[in-house]
Amino acid sequence: MAALAHLRRGFVQIAFVVLGIAIINFFLLRLAPGDAAQVMAGEAGSATPEYMAALRRQFGLDQPLHVQFFSYLKNVLTLNLGYSFRQGLPVSELIAHRVGPTLLLMGASIGFAITVGGTLGFLAARHAGKAADTIISILALLFYATPVFWVGVMLVVVFSVALDWLPVGGMITIEAGHTGLAYAWDVAQHLVLPTLTLGLFYLAIYTRLMRASMLEVYGQDFVRTARAKGVRAHRIAVRHVLRNALLPIVTTLGVQLGSVLGGAILVETVFSWPGLGRLAFEALFQRDLNLLLGILFCSSIVVVLINLAVDVIYTLLDPRISLGGTP
Repeated sequence: MAALAHLRRGFVQIAFVVLGIAIINFFLLRLAPGDAAQVMAGEAGSATPEYMAALRRQFGLDQPLHVQFFSYLKNVLTLNLGYSFRQGLPVSELIAHRVGPTLLLMGASIGFAITVGGTLGFLAARHAGKAADTIISILALLFYATPVFWVGVMLVVVFSVALDWLPVGGMITIEAGHTGLAYAWDVAQHLVLPTLTLGLFYLAIYTRLMRASMLEVYGQDFVRTARAKGVRAHRIAVRHVLRNALLPIVTTLGVQLGSVLGGAILVETVFSWPGLGRLAFEALFQRDLNLLLGILFCSSIVVVLINLAVDVIYTLLDPRISLGGTP
C-alpha cells in the first residue's frame, strides 16, 4: 500500500513538473528572435508586410502573447500538441514517427556505457593501484576529454571511409528493401557508430564512478567482516560490493538522461539519424515552435518517467530503501 501511495504521489508530481516545464519552454522560445512566418517569407523570396501579416494570421502569431499562451496551455492539458505548419502534419504524428529511433539510440548508448563502463570500473577497483587500473583510468580520461562531434567524425573517417566496414549515416539502407532479420541486421549496422559516439563519453563517467563506488564500499565494516569470515574475494566483490556500488550508478543514470537526450541532437545530426534530436534541430532553425514545444514536452515526460523508474530500481538493489519513504 505504501508503494502504491508513493507511485500515486509520483505521478501527481510528474503532472505538475511536466506542466511547469511546458510553461517555461513556451516563454523561453518566445524570447528567441524570429518566427516561422519570417523564415517562410525569406524562403519564398517575398517579405512584403502584407505577406508577413497573412502568414502570421494563418499561424495565429498575430494574437497577443497571453492569448497564445492560454491556447497552448489548453492544448497541453488536453494532450493536443498542435499542428506543424512547416511539415504540414500534426505534431503528435511527427513525434510518433521519430521517437522510436531516438529511444533505440538512447537505449543502445546507455546500455553500452553502463555495461562496458561498469565492467571496466569493476576491474579497475579489483586491481586498484596496478597496471590494469592505470590503463583503464587513462582510457576513461581520454574518452571523457574528447569532444563528441570529433569522435563521431573520426569514427566515420576510419570505419566508413577508410575501412568501409559500416554505413556512414541514416538508419537503414533505403534502396535495399530489407525485411525481417535482414532489416534488423541493417539497422544494427547503422546503429553501431552513433551508439559508440554517444556512449563513449558516458562510458568514461560510469567507469570512474563504478571504480570510486566500489573502493568506497570495500572500506565498509560489513566487507571487512566478510573477509574475516573467510569469504572468497570474488564472492565479496560480486555479492557484497558490486550490488551496493550500483546505487550511485542508478542515481547518475536518472540525472543524466536529460543530457543524453541533448547529446542525441548532435549525434543524430552528424549521422543523419531520423530521431527526435534531428527533428528538434530542424524545427529550431525553421522556427517551428509548435513542433519544438511538442518535442520538448514529450522529452520531459520521458525523463521524469524514467526518474520514477529509478526509484523502483533502488528498492530492488537495496531492500533497506522503501518506496513508501519508511525503512
